Amino acid sequence: MAAPAKIFGALAEFRTTKELFHACEKVRDAGYKTWDAHSPFPVHGLEKAMGLSPSRVPWIVLVAGLTGASGGMLLQWWVSTTAYPLVISGKPLFSWQAFVPITFELGVLFGALGAVLGMLHLNKLPRYYNALFRSRRFDRVTDNRFFISIESRDPKFDAAQTMKFLESLGAMHVELVED
Repeated sequence: MAAPAKIFGALAEFRTTKELFHACEKVRDAGYKTWDAHSPFPVHGLEKAMGLSPSRVPWIVLVAGLTGASGGMLLQWWVSTTAYPLVISGKPLFSWQAFVPITFELGVLFGALGAVLGMLHLNKLPRYYNALFRSRRFDRVTDNRFFISIESRDPKFDAAQTMKFLESLGAMHVELVED
């Protein structure tokens, strides 16, 4: 006896960006929380239609950049005043003007690393498998089709009602995707 297949969610296919945009607004207004829109290219304003909050990546970059810059300045201060205090031509041990290039470069380096690692973490990447890849129709998401997927772990998800709701949005095809 085979165990019943676990449902990943519902997948709706749309022809145009305009249809996708308006469908995203309706899904957002219906109160779904665990869903996504899929498009072969960026759609201007789609994040607002989906009700997404602003990205936290800029804050991660700021903290990482400031950490790198302050760490670079602190390291140079420690080296010149404590570890190897050399008085050359009567100059002070801590001459901050000479340390600006390294401080700047470490700020940029840590900021860039923070951007990449923060983006990967917030997007839950790398993700080696997604159940949507089981759908033959979803192959066209990289070509000329637009999709909305609502996952079954959404508190409001009910297979029959969600499929009926997606059909009412004007989707050309709606299907349940197995996990």
